[in-house]
Amino acid sequence: MSQSNTRVGDIRVLAGEDLTGKEGYLVKMTHDTGVAEVKLPAAVSDYAVYVVIEAAEDGELCTVRPMFGDRNVRIKLAGTCNPGDFMCLAAIANSDNGQVRALPAASSTYRGLGIAEEAGVDEQLVLVRPVSLGNIVT
Repeated sequence: MSQSNTRVGDIRVLAGEDLTGKEGYLVKMTHDTGVAEVKLPAAVSDYAVYVVIEAAEDGELCTVRPMFGDRNVRIKLAGTCNPGDFMCLAAIANSDNGQVRALPAASSTYRGLGIAEEAGVDEQLVLVRPVSLGNIVT
């Protein structure tokens, strides 16, 4: 089977909302009447697996990087973390939308997105190794 019209690495796609200043945030792929666009996650269960590399205003082209395990990425951190911590989407609370946090101790179901490769502090672009951990129940 042959593959055509495929790409590797960063992609250019429409911002489905204002992503200005959101470099390092996670976004999900969605669409507007069949046209691909990216938006910040609306729930911690969203598949937000693209990192904003070059932000843009609503309706403009932005650059996003798909998260794959062969390349670590820097993602905006909510809270703190240590190397080896499982990372998941931060609670959806306006300014934290699209950020990651260390897996909380509170009982719930979280979608594991990667593993921290360095210690991090709030608002830092922390180094994360993408790993498809699926749902983690604590």
